[in-house]
Amino acid sequence: MKVDAEAVLVPGAQIPKARASDFIELTKPKLTSLVLFTTFVGFCTGAGGSIPLLLLIHALVGTGLMSAGAAAFNMYTEQEIDARMKRTALRPLAAGRLQSGHALIFALLVSIGGLVYLYAFVNHLTSLLSAIILACYLFMYTPLKTRTWLSTPVGAVPGALPVVMGWAAVNGDLSSGGTWLLFAIVFLWQIPHFYAIAWMHRDDYAQAGLPVLAVVDLNGKRTGRQTVAFIAALILVSFLPPVFGMAGFPYVIGAAVFGSAFLGYGIHFARLRDHGSARRLFLSSALYLPALLVLLILDNLGVR
Repeated sequence: MKVDAEAVLVPGAQIPKARASDFIELTKPKLTSLVLFTTFVGFCTGAGGSIPLLLLIHALVGTGLMSAGAAAFNMYTEQEIDARMKRTALRPLAAGRLQSGHALIFALLVSIGGLVYLYAFVNHLTSLLSAIILACYLFMYTPLKTRTWLSTPVGAVPGALPVVMGWAAVNGDLSSGGTWLLFAIVFLWQIPHFYAIAWMHRDDYAQAGLPVLAVVDLNGKRTGRQTVAFIAALILVSFLPPVFGMAGFPYVIGAAVFGSAFLGYGIHFARLRDHGSARRLFLSSALYLPALLVLLILDNLGVR
């Protein structure tokens, strides 16, 4: 897409309040908050005790910039798709409130700033992981969204890497199995979480020409089976942190309670496959991950 000459941001120029809010919306604040949370979890569990506060702040700032830039790139590349979907039609680019050139320059500056910040103030490995996330998100997940439902598990890979970034930020390496255990938890959680969203908005996705599983699986039986299977796998993996010395018995009890509730909602959705059961599955997934990870942090740091 051609960048208009008027789209160049002028240093020192005043940005109207409405325009500033649109730039903030480009960063997908809810998604970026989740990225920062999982990075925080990876950092705290990787520290395993005393937490270097300044390093944590640097890791969160750099990761936040990278995530914000990736989100802005996503809105830039998908603005036409967003305009065809009710749930995204009011986004700044889809609604025409921002010029494409402004969004592109913003995405470039913020994402590159995040990469440089992490390299300068954290370590080169965390910066490299950040670059890998950005590349996977832009050049693998985004193009696949219009081609195959397998874009969902592909997109779950960069979605799960921020927790690895947190671990790498505090340790400088990825040699511990605990790193990839955290990755597996966040990866597996994303699938049923997105399936619930996609089922609630399946007509919207179909209108936009996005072949998510909820669209290509007309009766929903495959979606239901995969939802239950991924939740079951997630529960099994969630019991492993004690094996790596990352948690104790209180965590196991909490993981069993949270996992049982999540699985119950997954089975309920698989049986009914309607909007109500999908919404309940979505809400349970939104509660499950933060509850499990907060419990893991507390138990890992010895808070009883």
